[in-house]
Amino acid sequence: MKKTIFEEMGGIYVRCGDYFIPRLALSEEEKPRFVGVWGQRHLRYLKEYRRNVYLELLVSGGLNSYLADIEEQAQERFERLIEQMKQVQGITEQFKADNALEWVGRMNNIQACAREIVEREIIYQ
Repeated sequence: MKKTIFEEMGGIYVRCGDYFIPRLALSEEEKPRFVGVWGQRHLRYLKEYRRNVYLELLVSGGLNSYLADIEEQAQERFERLIEQMKQVQGITEQFKADNALEWVGRMNNIQACAREIVEREIIYQ
């Protein structure tokens, strides 16, 4: 029986029931990286509004790496914004100890504002 191009290049098929499925493995540098909430939101955006970019990244094999980079950028920006807003509004640990309920309200507001900024600047761009 003639070998397929996949077999000629060193590929191996594994029998699974009545089917032969190619056994594929990622190299060490291609192992999937963590993609969190920011990366998932950007993925959803790409699928809905930037279909060509999504398909190009998917076919080239760079989608996971791209989304992991977006995740890192967005998380760093989010944390930096929260710290800056806390400093501007004078929210400290002492304020937290003195008035916990007010602190929670302000922190929720700061996180919501930071989330909107990150989404506008990085996720939906």
